[in-house]
Formats: sequence, C-alpha cells, structure tokens
Amino acid sequence: MKVKLLSRNPDDYVRETKLDIQRVPRNYDPSLHPFEVSREYTRALNATKLERVFAKPFLASLDGHRDGVNCLAKHTTNLSTLLSGSCDGEVKVWNLTKRECVRTLQAHEGFVRGMVVRHCGTSFFTVGDDKTIKQWKIEAPAYGEEEEPLNTILGKTVFTGLDHHRKEGVFATCGQQVDVWDEQRSSPIRSFTWGVDSFSAVRFNPVETELLASCASDRSIVLYDMREPAPLKKVIMTMRSNTVCWNPMEAYYFTCSNEDYNLYTYDMRHLEKPITVHMDHVSAVLDLDYSPTGKEFVSASFDKTIRIFPKDGGHSREVYHTKRMQHVICIKWSADNKYILSGSDEMNIRLWKANAAEKLGVLAPRERQAANYSQKLKEKYQHHPQIKRIANHRHLPKIIYHQTREQRVMKEARRKKERNVRKHSRPGTVPVVSEKEKHVVTVVK
Repeated sequence: MKVKLLSRNPDDYVRETKLDIQRVPRNYDPSLHPFEVSREYTRALNATKLERVFAKPFLASLDGHRDGVNCLAKHTTNLSTLLSGSCDGEVKVWNLTKRECVRTLQAHEGFVRGMVVRHCGTSFFTVGDDKTIKQWKIEAPAYGEEEEPLNTILGKTVFTGLDHHRKEGVFATCGQQVDVWDEQRSSPIRSFTWGVDSFSAVRFNPVETELLASCASDRSIVLYDMREPAPLKKVIMTMRSNTVCWNPMEAYYFTCSNEDYNLYTYDMRHLEKPITVHMDHVSAVLDLDYSPTGKEFVSASFDKTIRIFPKDGGHSREVYHTKRMQHVICIKWSADNKYILSGSDEMNIRLWKANAAEKLGVLAPRERQAANYSQKLKEKYQHHPQIKRIANHRHLPKIIYHQTREQRVMKEARRKKERNVRKHSRPGTVPVVSEKEKHVVTVVK
C-alpha cells in the first residue's frame, strides 16, 4: 500500500536569524493572477493623480537685493551656500538652510556680469561692468576688518562672463575676446579671438577639463582647447545663443540656450546638426544649468517661466511659474539634485523642488517603499492615454497658453506652405530639411 506524505524542506521557509526577511512563496504564473494588470493600472492611475495633487514645487523666496539678480554661483563644497550678484554691483552670500543673507558686499560699479567659486571653495571671483576681476574670501571678515578683495585685476574691456577650472588655479573670462588667466598673474596666459566683436558666455568642461565653449555675438558657438594656440571649431546658427552648458556626465555633449525660443543639445564631434531640439518656451531662453546626474537640465526664459527638460527629450517635463516672477535671468541646479534656484529681474531669488511632488524630510522605510512602487507603476503605464494625459497636463498663465497655441498655428502654416511649394515644384528642387538641420548655418574648422 502506498502512503503519500507531505514533505517540506525547512530551508524554504525558516529564517536563519530573526533579522532575516521572511520568505514568501509566490507563483508568477499569469493564469493564477487574472486581474493583476487591471489592479496595477488602477494603482498607477491613482498614483499619477496624487502626484498632480501634491505637486507644490515652490519652497521659498530670498529677498534682499535692491536691483535685478543678474547671476548666481553654487558653492563647490558646501550645499547650503549660494552666491548672487545683482545689477547694482552688490554680491550677497546666502545660507539656504536658514534662508537668510549672511553677508553683503559692494563688489563692482554697475552690473555684476559673472561669478564663480574656486574649486577648493575658499574664495570666489566676480567680474563687472567696471572692467575688473576681483577675488574675495568666502568667509566674512573678522570684527573690525574691512571688506577688501584678495586680488583685483584691471582689464582693458568689459567682461561679460566668467568660469573657473575644475581642478587647477586657472579661470576664463569673456568680453571682446576669451582670455584664460592664471590666478598668480595679472595678465592672461592665453587669449582667443576668431573675428568676433564680443562673447556673452564661457564655460569649462567639467569632465575634459581643458576644453572650453563660448557663445559669440555673430550667432556662433566656439570650442577651444586650453593647450592649443587657436580655437578648435565653431558652429554658426540662424540666431544668437545666450549661454552654453556642458553635460557633467557625458564629456562631448553640451546644450545652448537660443534667442529663437529653443535649446539645442550638440555632440562636439558632430556639429553639423544638433542631437536634440528642445522646444516649449515662448520667448528667448536666457540661461540653463544641468542636473549633477546629467539626465536633465533646467532653463530660464524671458517668458517668466522655468522649464525642466530631459537631456534627450524635445519637450519639457515640468514648467514652474508664479504671478510675481518676472523675466528669469539666471538659474542653477543644486549639487544634491533636489533643488533649483532662480534669479529674476524683480530682485528675488526663488527656491524650487526639482521634483515637484517629492516629499521633503526623512521618509519612513514603508513610505520610501510605497513611493518607489508608485514610481515604477507610473513608468510601466506611462504611455496609456489616460495616464499620459493627466501626467502631462499643466496649468499655464493665460498669455503663455495663447502664445504657445499661436506658435503651433504658425509652425503648422509654414509646414503646410513648404509642402505645397514642394508639391508644385520640379522634383528635387525643394529638398526636405529636417527640424534639426534648419537652425545650423555652417560649421567652421
């Protein structure tokens, strides 16, 4: 006679210690879970709706300047320190934790055009309309001491931009030409010109630290190598670029903000056309900054909004605006990837969350687990029409909404006219030009 016995292996369900995680047997056969997809879809829909409910990105406003905020600088070693320069020559040092100004100094006569903190974090440099470069200590002077710069260099022309090398005591300025300076010398160690009367911005590459990029007034973006006596190459576009920013994780990629309301991401090895055209703004884009992960960047525009773009996405994932915020002139993404700082010409610096619906503060383990689960569900069902519609919907100011719609109509009219011209012309006489190629005039090497 056969006797069937249940036999269980204790290793399958008994924990070795009480700190181990309980083993839960689970069969992944889809026939045993017929309602799993519908259940997950409902959870994803609810998570998407709740994300829009809790999306409150604005955190604080730092006021104290008496003129428009013209430039911002992040501290290289301290997350809670921010520096700002205004149009009246005043520089303020802010403590973001306490949300208060800890130091004010009159740095220049006229605009503060550029500001950057040294790579070690002990001092910072400023340039202004008074044709001077000044180096200041980060720490406030002791009681009784006067507020004096560590070093002052008098230039021949007005400086419009400034950036510091990531590892060495070298910095670059731009104005009528791009100059590379050694901190120990009062004259530039190298100067670059390429038939251009002025430059608006200069940036060091954070990965390939010898490379620089600058935006010129002849609608070009020029690339340099500090070790070379002449510029490498330049790309001339249909309209002028205001600023340029390198991707901190991918050495060859950089993004420029343009006067034609768009941003363009280029691969410096192939400048014939941009990799991505980022469209959504309805006025000139004045500044941008990459997140420390290199996956996203934030842009500031003359249309009084801030937008966050994926590095390879043509449209923004987020738009921030307030009733009181005017033209946004400068923007920074904090080094911990959590916050965005914007300076606008109504004298305020604003602090925003990089992820609008993120809960700040310490999360309990179950809270974090629930947030991660919701995030994965939203990613899994992101292309479903209903979820996509809710996730993408944003309330915009009336003027921006109407300008966006007007631009869409104008673009479609141009496209329709081009199609009609091509249809009634001899084959081959009106070539198809992609959106990426339309904005590049030529590449000069």
